[in-house]
Amino acid sequence: MEYLSDRIKSLSVSATLAMAQKSRELKARGIDVIDLSLGEPDFDTPDDVKAAAKQAIDDNYSKYPPVPGYGDLREAISKKFKEENGLNYTADQIIVSAGGKHSLINVILSIVNPGDEVIILAPYWVSYYDQILIAQGRPVIVEAAIENDFKINPRDLEAAITPKTRLIIFNSPSNPTGMVYSREEMEKIALIVHKHEGLFIISDEIYEHITFTGKHESMASFDFIYDRVITVNGVSKSYAMTGWRIGYIGAPLWIAKACNKLQGQFTSGVCSIAQRAALAAIQSKSDSRERMKDAFLRRRNLICGLLSSVRGLKVKVPQGAFYVMPDITFYLGKSDGTITIKDSDELALYLLDKARVALVGGTAFGAPKCIRISYAASDENIKEAVNRIKSALDRLI
Repeated sequence: MEYLSDRIKSLSVSATLAMAQKSRELKARGIDVIDLSLGEPDFDTPDDVKAAAKQAIDDNYSKYPPVPGYGDLREAISKKFKEENGLNYTADQIIVSAGGKHSLINVILSIVNPGDEVIILAPYWVSYYDQILIAQGRPVIVEAAIENDFKINPRDLEAAITPKTRLIIFNSPSNPTGMVYSREEMEKIALIVHKHEGLFIISDEIYEHITFTGKHESMASFDFIYDRVITVNGVSKSYAMTGWRIGYIGAPLWIAKACNKLQGQFTSGVCSIAQRAALAAIQSKSDSRERMKDAFLRRRNLICGLLSSVRGLKVKVPQGAFYVMPDITFYLGKSDGTITIKDSDELALYLLDKARVALVGGTAFGAPKCIRISYAASDENIKEAVNRIKSALDRLI
């Protein structure tokens, strides 16, 4: 008999990782599947970063690192925050963790008590919801419509706040929609936070360098809420370093100390070699970030142009990241004679089965009438994938 905790039984399996696993299993059986499910750049880690990791091995970076991260890495992150974001975080206010996901759960577990409410803005990244459950908090969803570019109405946010609200999780550029909030739109949210004492906001900025319109803005740059913002970032997306597992926060000192305390009991300091690679990435003078962004912009234009010709899909052109999230309401209730589509998750499984294209249904993102497509793929795969999707959807009547 299994004696699992209520905590683990309450969690969902990550929808993105589950679909990626299905894709891998089919590929292992020799089936030609185009995987557009994972949020992972399809580029290699830059050569100067890889060289730094190799040098770190030769330099014997093989001992336990400091729990919050090496001092020179945190100093480099502090400088990055200052120069790129206009944020003053000292090295003591920075904690380096095993990826952005680890950074997020550190913060949530440090400030959310059982029964506290945490507001997430739908569509949202899949792990926000379950991380709140791990902390025994209560997720409160504020929905944004595709007609409003998947951006919330500030009045809806204000209406969702109660005396039990402890935290808001904000993400721009967004996974899964690719939308980017303007400074004016962010200021309206910042002013709402400012009105409510004891309310904090996590600003997940992991996609900051993949912004196609305007300039990336950091929530903590509004000085009147600086001491209530926790900025989460990392090297995974900007430097094609997903597997190196390095994320970090800039936060009020008392929150940074709490995360340091928690991390000391969970993981201690994260991989020493990966930290040396992250230092090289953050200090790099190469143009790898710009080249990746240019490629993603080209692919965005390609996939949105192709999707616009697919019957029934409603597409908003994303402003950042590398996702597009079409509304698939047109296909709900339609059938190919064997399968009737009830929701977006079923449509995603249908496309995996009939089109051999892996993408992710929107339910786990708080958007059950949408699907998420990652265009972190070659131009050829994008073209072929949309052709397959179109052919499979044409069979639904």
